[in-house]
Amino acid sequence: MKTIYKISFSLIILVGIIAISLPSLLTLAGLHPKFNGETFNLDGKKALIIATNHGVLNKPGETSGKPTGLFLSELSIPYYDFKKSNIQVEIASIKGGNIPLEPLPYFIETEEDKNFKKDKIAMNKLQNSKSIKDIDFTEFDIIFISGGWGAAYDLGYSQLLGIKISEAYYSSNAIIGGICHGVLGFINAKDKDGNLLISGRKMTGVTDKQIKELGITFTPQHPEEELRKAGVIFESKSAFRDMFATLTVVDDEKRFVTGQNQNSGHETAYQIMKLLDNN
Repeated sequence: MKTIYKISFSLIILVGIIAISLPSLLTLAGLHPKFNGETFNLDGKKALIIATNHGVLNKPGETSGKPTGLFLSELSIPYYDFKKSNIQVEIASIKGGNIPLEPLPYFIETEEDKNFKKDKIAMNKLQNSKSIKDIDFTEFDIIFISGGWGAAYDLGYSQLLGIKISEAYYSSNAIIGGICHGVLGFINAKDKDGNLLISGRKMTGVTDKQIKELGITFTPQHPEEELRKAGVIFESKSAFRDMFATLTVVDDEKRFVTGQNQNSGHETAYQIMKLLDNN
């Protein structure tokens, strides 16, 4: 009996060690990598972060499914990176109101996620987001679109979002960014001749490979597929699992900055601020 107790106790200790070490091990593998970049003082600048309102991971023809929404780190990381550079940050969504969150296990959450959830001001902005129809995008220096599985259901279907992106592009010097599924928000933006604004530009987004590896291929839009259809020069990096890869791409005109996936938040925000600082 004593031997059984010792084995059980040892197993409990082992499980505890693994649980404590798991976030660090995943970081070493490439999930949410550390990023060290110079800091900026962009006092007086304004950023608008846009996210999804869709909260159900439903298959085609169905209305029910597992809860989904925004992958929080794709908003929380740029949110705090922008604020550290003294940028005023607003949060919006397609319809306005609550932005649902993708349920995540503790070992996937970032420090920014934890801080965001404890930040009453930030959470109020998330739960009472402004509707894009009520916002003048040309008043902002940064337009940033976050992702998450929910974004596959509404961002790329919003003609209004496309119009607003085009207005920001032509009527201001805004730097326009997106990450992971957030880049779907660009596919309806048009140039002055009615052609797709992103055609011929270098961009990235979550890869078809990562989507297949995660086993969620039934969402209505996939960033790599949609960007390629829009004429984008799609760039990406790969790993033994693409959820451990990362890439940030700045287009040749230096107006669009895109991040491949949930690992790309810091660098994407950094490259946006670097361009803004140089303007």
